[in-house]
Amino acid sequence: MSAFKDNLLAGKTAFVAGGTSGINLGIAKRYAELGAKVAVAGRNAEKAANAAAEIGRGAIGLSCDVRDYGQIRGALEEAAGQLGPLDIVVSGAAGNFVAPALGMSANGFKTVVDIDLNGTFNVFRACYDLLNRPGASLIAITAGQAVNPAMMQAHVCAAKAGINQLIRVLAMEWGPAGVRVNGISPGPIAGTEGMARLSPTPESDRAITARIPLRRFGEVGEVAESAVFLVSSSAAYVSGTILDCDGGSQLGDARDRDIGGGMS
Repeated sequence: MSAFKDNLLAGKTAFVAGGTSGINLGIAKRYAELGAKVAVAGRNAEKAANAAAEIGRGAIGLSCDVRDYGQIRGALEEAAGQLGPLDIVVSGAAGNFVAPALGMSANGFKTVVDIDLNGTFNVFRACYDLLNRPGASLIAITAGQAVNPAMMQAHVCAAKAGINQLIRVLAMEWGPAGVRVNGISPGPIAGTEGMARLSPTPESDRAITARIPLRRFGEVGEVAESAVFLVSSSAAYVSGTILDCDGGSQLGDARDRDIGGGMS
């Protein structure tokens, strides 16, 4: 059960880039449930419309590619025009595939960096003068690969590390205007496209959960609750922070070992 009041975000306007599926759609749904006016954006117009219909509560779906500054600026302007100045902006569009560096084309590497890192910059830079300042809150969705190198993930590690530093720099530069900038770093989250790519079999699922201190995958709703906290008054003095919602998975391999008791 959530600890947040049902009307927590009443009167707020939220824009979620990449909000047509997975974690980002879960965040958009939760914001709407708590009273926010919500716009979701994705490359596919039909999926954006379907996501808005799924969210309900007057949500709107917009089509844009975060790699194209003009497109994302247009979508943000449309959202602000229909729903009002933006209080919350989430940048969550991402790309991923599993490949060693020598099995990855330069274009493949560039595509992920363009979507994840350049896309996050585009969303945040394009939204600034549409924000309800002071008091606006920005969230970037990052990942553990930002700080923990992972084989077959050179493109993602590079992109997410850049996002983490971008979050910190923008928190410093935009803090005087009353804009908070934070990140969420989800661990393995069940039912997401990314997890399906990284762990395609029951055997790989078991191998991954055996290494996580909490011994399970996370849920989309748990990440959404983290996203609610970061935009709430409870986090009014939190900026430039990466919140790990990962069951402790970034702490290292937590498989059971004979350590003299305490683990079963």
